[in-house]
Amino acid sequence: MVDYSEQVDLNSLVYDFYLIKCPYSPPYGAVCITFSNLPADTFADELKHIMDQTQHNNQQVATAICQNFKQILQENLVLADQIDYSGFSELINAIRQAKAIFLIASGRSGYSMRAAAMRLMHLGLNVYFAGDTTTPAIGPNDLLLAASGSGTTSTVVKAAEKAKHAGARIISITTNASSSLAGISDIHLLIPAAEKEDHGGTKSKQYAGSLFEQSLLLISDAVFMELWKLDGTPAEVLWKRHANME
Repeated sequence: MVDYSEQVDLNSLVYDFYLIKCPYSPPYGAVCITFSNLPADTFADELKHIMDQTQHNNQQVATAICQNFKQILQENLVLADQIDYSGFSELINAIRQAKAIFLIASGRSGYSMRAAAMRLMHLGLNVYFAGDTTTPAIGPNDLLLAASGSGTTSTVVKAAEKAKHAGARIISITTNASSSLAGISDIHLLIPAAEKEDHGGTKSKQYAGSLFEQSLLLISDAVFMELWKLDGTPAEVLWKRHANME
């Protein structure tokens, strides 16, 4: 049994313990008030009980995170079997034939599309993300690859309209084949994931448009892999195009 002398500040001890060991536990103040007048041996027993309970809680959190991760992967696997891939050959050809490739999306979808833009750059293609400071004007023989879960994101739709007026080719990726973005596109690729306001949970248990945003990243990587096979450039050459001012 630990011997805590009268000189030990039990409140401070509990405070330090909670800061380090119990990030998910109740506020330490309430516990300090409870323990501050306990005998040393009783305090040690109570402290051990808290540590055991904290370890149990940590294990529960770890199990829950693992289950969540597996659910996300399973939802993407189910979605992968529901996609019509017949239009992707046109996407591959359009990317290879374009003078310049422009990508656009908003929010979390935008981050997925930025990742796609980076991979296309690694292939040595002339690629831009719309809205960046150094993005030039789009024109004939250029390609705009636009993504929006709903297909109604105003900034993305307006950009597609301007690109079409400038003579560029438009390929869109949405969850809604009847959306305004799909309607003005030369090619529309349907990803039958849940839209952001689909709160029923029938297509995905995840929040908002998470499944669409994840699938957008995974699909863009799948497209990159096919482009890379066709290109045939060794990985060592692609590596030289990676950023070196990180």
